[in-house]
Amino acid sequence: MRDVVITGVGLVSCAGEGLETHLAALAAAGAPNTDTASFEPFQVHPVVPLEWDRQIPKKADQRQMEAWQKLGCYAAGLALDAAGAKEDAALKSRMQLIVAAGGGERDYAVDGQILTGLRTAENPGVFLNERLMSDLRPTLFLAQLSNLLAGNISIVHGVTGASRTFMGEESSGVDALRIARERIASGQDDIFLVGGAYNAERPDVLLIYEMGGFHWKKPYRSVWERPAEGGGMILGSGACFLVLESREHAASRGAKPLASLAGIASDRSRRQPGSVEKALHGLAQQLRARPEAVISGATGVQGITEEERAALKDIAPEAAVHATADLIGHTIEAQAPAGVALAAGLIAQGKAAEALVTSVGHWRGEGAIRLTKA
Repeated sequence: MRDVVITGVGLVSCAGEGLETHLAALAAAGAPNTDTASFEPFQVHPVVPLEWDRQIPKKADQRQMEAWQKLGCYAAGLALDAAGAKEDAALKSRMQLIVAAGGGERDYAVDGQILTGLRTAENPGVFLNERLMSDLRPTLFLAQLSNLLAGNISIVHGVTGASRTFMGEESSGVDALRIARERIASGQDDIFLVGGAYNAERPDVLLIYEMGGFHWKKPYRSVWERPAEGGGMILGSGACFLVLESREHAASRGAKPLASLAGIASDRSRRQPGSVEKALHGLAQQLRARPEAVISGATGVQGITEEERAALKDIAPEAAVHATADLIGHTIEAQAPAGVALAAGLIAQGKAAEALVTSVGHWRGEGAIRLTKA
């Protein structure tokens, strides 16, 4: 099996742009930038303003993308820059792409008109079908497809190898990384661009998570403090992409690795009391993890957050534990890639020789990722 290394990171969030900026914010340990007014009573961590032209030069490309797609394209460009691959057309022509994605965004005006009309419609079913047929443009359906992010990255950045899109909340980020790593380690492929993006500033997703009772609506607290007061998560807008390649491939083109991706394991427990703690113990044992630093994807949701904290005390009693949600908010599909980016950065800075990244989904899916010094 070949070693798999991380040679490029692209990261944008409420904490800023780029890996160094995020590591500085992680060290400062302050509360993340939070917007409590725009979607009251819900709060979000909004992404910092970005100069889109730097990574998406054509205005036409920018206009046809939704916010999450622009974030993903921007972060992908940053990762290619960091890996020294942006100007290498031949390399990008065989670079493979895996995107962790949710659904597309909505036309809120049309949604509102349809919901309002349904209240008084004589035949709601007929009314709904007629309005869906006449009011929703075919191009809107296309824009909502999750694999459009992968398509836009291919168009904007010229990454034209095989492309895959994974859906499934937090687990999709874990499995996108896992599949890329396993294909490189087995010798099937040499280099991948992998990541995800999330736009938290959307009324529709805020409504969905409110119906599930997942929001934290009290004054800001760390994810570790929220369970004592009922628990909940604060969503964050952002994106993270990583360039992964075999050690030999990186050496052949003079790319310096940040860290080695030593192993990735995922699970899906039934979420009975104690199941998350048991799952994390099993994943850490499978990876033979002995971390000096932990980057946790804990959400702050009651029950599972306390179980993760208890498991980490057993798995890594001496390790410093950082929660990505306390830095960038909870970015769903992008959470695991962002955790890996931060862990790789800490290793590259010499602050740890081994790190463990955890991903416990807000209602399903568990994952763990082990990184070591390159």
